[in-house]
Amino acid sequence: MRAEHDTNGAGATGGTNGASATGPTGGAGTGAAAPADGTGATGTAAPGVEGALARPVARSRRFPSVTQDTARPEGAGRAIPGAVSTPARQWPMLSVLGATAVGLLTTAFGHPRIGCLVIGVALIAAAVLRRALPSVGMLAVRSRFTDMVTYGVLGVAITLLALVVEPKAPLHLPFLETAVRFTVR
Repeated sequence: MRAEHDTNGAGATGGTNGASATGPTGGAGTGAAAPADGTGATGTAAPGVEGALARPVARSRRFPSVTQDTARPEGAGRAIPGAVSTPARQWPMLSVLGATAVGLLTTAFGHPRIGCLVIGVALIAAAVLRRALPSVGMLAVRSRFTDMVTYGVLGVAITLLALVVEPKAPLHLPFLETAVRFTVR
């Protein structure tokens, strides 16, 4: 399977039209190698026709069964050029992870409403960073639109849940009580 892919020119040589930097047959130079039978003709003979030149084999347009690489999401480049250390280049992701860790620790120490608010705001900030910055490093997982919607919806949902949690909920939604009564009680 790998050998077929490489002979089509799209393997390790990275060719796009069946030719590589070393020539279409893989040898050095620009010419084709002479066949081993000593006839002096280049190319392969068509089946059943002795000595005739065969048509070039068309490269398959079918997607290879084993992928060589995956495309990076748009905006997945480094947030800062490569000469800077890794933590500085990934500051958008590290800031969101840091805020989420603070929220989890706050929740663990007995303040669930504040902790969930911090986590929700961190996810909303991730959506804003994904929209505002052209390059956000590892914060880019999918397309820009999908990342923004995912981070934003999760952030708003967690923030709203933090605001309606009992006791002494700062936000009262009347339809929520009906929904809970209908599904749980």
